[in-house]
Amino acid sequence: MNTLLWVIAVLMVIVGIAGTVLPALPGVVLVFAGIVLAAWIDGFAVISGWTIGVLAVLTVIGSVVDYVAQAMSAQRAGATWQGIAGAAAGTVAGIFSGLWGLLFMPLAGAAIGEFISHRDALRAGKVGLATWLGLLVGAVLKLAIVFTMTGIFVAALLL
Repeated sequence: MNTLLWVIAVLMVIVGIAGTVLPALPGVVLVFAGIVLAAWIDGFAVISGWTIGVLAVLTVIGSVVDYVAQAMSAQRAGATWQGIAGAAAGTVAGIFSGLWGLLFMPLAGAAIGEFISHRDALRAGKVGLATWLGLLVGAVLKLAIVFTMTGIFVAALLL
């Protein structure tokens, strides 16, 4: 039974790492859940409660950073709610359209939403680009946090 639980825990961590770049999956939360499951399997003997506490803080930071980065960059560019809604719709549409869709549909969605709002192509492009850059910065930061969490997990297991 422990072997099955360990396989599930490791799969959760792996899927969580993939989820940091795929918007459909809550990557940081899955990594944390997998690590907590692994800690629970051995009764928190190898992975301590303190380690889980540190990882919980990183999980909260990782969950918030993505939204904050995108919202701040959109706000700095002067995005309206239509631009932000367009970016969200583009992100959802990108899930179903492959890698290029994941990369560029949020930009297109934000630009389209902003264009509908102001009928200004230059402003729409600026907001779309800023929102897209915020999305990329958020994804990179989340990825760094997830790799840090995974490193802490592996170090706790090995040391």
